[in-house]
Amino acid sequence: MRKARKAPVLDPGDRARLLAGEHHDPHGVLGAHPVKGGVVIRVLRPWAKEVAVLTKGKRLAMDDDGDGLFSVFVPLLRKVPAYELRVRYDGDEMPVHDPYRFLPSLGELDLHLIGEGRHEELWTALGSQPMTHEGVAGTRFAVWAPNARGVRVTGDFTHWDGTALPMRSLGSTGVWELFVPGIGEGAVYKYDIARPDGSHTLRADPMARRTECPPNTASIVTASHHAWEDAEWMERRGARPAHEAPISVYEVHLPSWRPGLTYRELAEQLPAYVRDLGFTHVELMPVTEHPFGGSWGYQVTGFYAPTARMGTPDDFRFLVDALHRAGIGVLMDWVPAHFPKDDWALAEFDGRPLYEHEDPRRSHHPDWGTLEFDYGRKEVRNFLVANAVYWCQEFHIDGLRVDAVASMLYLDYSREHGEWVPNEFGGRENLDAVRFLQEMNATVYRRCPGVVTFAEESTAWDGVTRATDQVGPGGFGGLGFGMKWNMGWMHDSLEYMQKEPVHRKYHHHEMTFSMVYAYSENYILPISHDEVVHGKRSLVSKMPGDWWQQRANHRAYLGFMWAHPGKQLLYMGQEFAQGGEWSVDHGPDWWLLDPAYGAEADHRGVRDLVRDLNTVYAATPSLWERDTVPEGFQWVVGDAADDNVFAFLRYDAFGAPLLAVCNFSPVVRHDYRIGVPDAFAAWAEVLNTDAARYGGSDVVGTDPVKTESVPWHGRTSSVRMTLPPLATVWLRPA
Repeated sequence: MRKARKAPVLDPGDRARLLAGEHHDPHGVLGAHPVKGGVVIRVLRPWAKEVAVLTKGKRLAMDDDGDGLFSVFVPLLRKVPAYELRVRYDGDEMPVHDPYRFLPSLGELDLHLIGEGRHEELWTALGSQPMTHEGVAGTRFAVWAPNARGVRVTGDFTHWDGTALPMRSLGSTGVWELFVPGIGEGAVYKYDIARPDGSHTLRADPMARRTECPPNTASIVTASHHAWEDAEWMERRGARPAHEAPISVYEVHLPSWRPGLTYRELAEQLPAYVRDLGFTHVELMPVTEHPFGGSWGYQVTGFYAPTARMGTPDDFRFLVDALHRAGIGVLMDWVPAHFPKDDWALAEFDGRPLYEHEDPRRSHHPDWGTLEFDYGRKEVRNFLVANAVYWCQEFHIDGLRVDAVASMLYLDYSREHGEWVPNEFGGRENLDAVRFLQEMNATVYRRCPGVVTFAEESTAWDGVTRATDQVGPGGFGGLGFGMKWNMGWMHDSLEYMQKEPVHRKYHHHEMTFSMVYAYSENYILPISHDEVVHGKRSLVSKMPGDWWQQRANHRAYLGFMWAHPGKQLLYMGQEFAQGGEWSVDHGPDWWLLDPAYGAEADHRGVRDLVRDLNTVYAATPSLWERDTVPEGFQWVVGDAADDNVFAFLRYDAFGAPLLAVCNFSPVVRHDYRIGVPDAFAAWAEVLNTDAARYGGSDVVGTDPVKTESVPWHGRTSSVRMTLPPLATVWLRPA
């Protein structure tokens, strides 16, 4: 084997920075470079015993320069030749491509958009991307770390020694990049970041699209191979505006719905269960990766990765696909409000505040011990906006329920005087967060037809579901959400229902007040996970009375909820009147539906009611077509406080009515007169929550009730009917 003469000595400063992982341009030192009289090739291969270069049909042994550095001088060459390496460690010699012979694998357009904070498909540029670059298969690693003195990629392919793979800085964007030949799907990795103070931190990839299963924390190189079969669903999902469509949501915490099931096993059971009960959508509590299961997914460390607890990203795609093929929309909780402080994740990612605000009064979340995003930084805003698009585009998610919006909107949220800084106008509004939410909504609606965004916003912020270009009385454009959770309705109605019937007349207004503001936003009525944990008791256990009365109240409330303007959401376990609070450790109490259990019929009856509520609801446009306009609702009687009775009419776009009558008293009310429109000769029950098959006392109207020319409730006509105890009755013109 011929040996070339020695290469020039590497500059001591370059050598020191390279070995310390602090070199901004390792490609300027490593790889092949023309010098006077030829070309020098230099590689960094820690632990290698020997390294040789193959070029132009010749094998050239490289000199061992110490510390894993090897070099060779090739004379008489005017330009850099094509070459490969042969590396021997303790065993056989390995053929490898040199990562430092490749040009950058990120294009100028990508870098420009990243620099502008406008890369709407950011996940295609940053993170790990298996690819073929300059004819060689490998993986591109790219990470945003503008404060870093240096970044290296390390993983199972380097035996977790990051020395060999320093990344290059791509100018002012703060992006570091390296194409590593021979690395493909399944490789496990992290970034070794040299902080501004010279110390090092080992970090998971913020853009990782797959992660190790907790408690392990590394990122995994991945690519999707799922073949979607939901084209019909995707084509028609936006045919009707969401606020004019039937939406009935079953909220699910996937890891505990049926504990131990994988995404693919869930795909065999969840769509069938939800479809049988007639829900139009499921809402999945955050499926994004999170280190602590007890957070239910709301403290996210992997914003671009479905949790590995139940399978791979393609396994999650398979579940979404199965739900779509069953005719069920998929909503997903999305958490852009905060992130945990784990030292391997986003917190001070490159040694300084990066994703979080640099002012602790703007970054530290007082309620959850987490960090809030810096919405004023364009790259952070881009990270989150692209993330919203990512889930809708890559996983066919139909809607994003945005968590904790109020905590984002107010600078003084859960903070005392002196603990927050006013905005530039002296106000408490977080103007950066407002702009972020507007940009996110506008971008999602533009890029993802048919997708709907939902705000969990617990205050009276004006214009949550108003268009972003329409300025309200407060001087702000709308936030641009499609719908908002009606937290006021939820709190007021549950406060009423928890009272003994004898006391309810003093709280009557709590059931009617929602109609004062019902059309200020596009609402969804949520009975969510938050209402059935932490000592709040399950829905049926909130109800007063004995077991029969609790179930009757539960059923009557659901009947009222499904008839009230607004879409509805019910958390798992409440559809069959689970008595115990939900627990993340064991999920719903499915044993209550076991025929061997003595009270199984009680729970199955409630579930049968939910199925019928959804069936009648979906078939009755009066209950959903005009949810957001006053023409869709009329009170018949809203002031019968002494009777604990409410009655109202719902109308569809053609004026067809449905009459809902609720008796929240435990007594049967005979010959109760209700004012009705005089255009209809009779009214027939279409649903009665007191039916025996639901576990009720079976005070049902088998025959239509005839309209009489007796003025009542301000109308010229009325009907006499028997109101069952603790029940809701729906009637339509016979």
